[in-house]
Amino acid sequence: QVQLVESGGGLVQAGGSLRLSCAVSGSIASINDMGWYRQAPGEQRELVAAITRGGTTNYAHTITGRFTISRDNAKKTIYLQMNSLKPEDTAVYYCNASVQPVGSLWGKGTLVTVSS
Repeated sequence: QVQLVESGGGLVQAGGSLRLSCAVSGSIASINDMGWYRQAPGEQRELVAAITRGGTTNYAHTITGRFTISRDNAKKTIYLQMNSLKPEDTAVYYCNASVQPVGSLWGKGTLVTVSS
């Protein structure tokens, strides 16, 4: 069974850093775009950052300059380095991947809590 396995969430003080990881497990043909989304309580899920197979990145304006998405194709893994965290970054962070031949997959989410 193909699935996305996320790790790295937790509790951090404002100004701190966390690194999220998302690995694709299972037998697949290829992975195209991958990304991180987040959903705060009472809010809609929103794109945080995305990265193509070739490494082109796209960021939400609210996190530009603070978060960095990266990708290791050999490990079938993406990372989200989050620096200068703010209380408004508190959310459940979800990994998404376009995986062939399965299609679009979502992880179960990892909670990031930033205290003031």
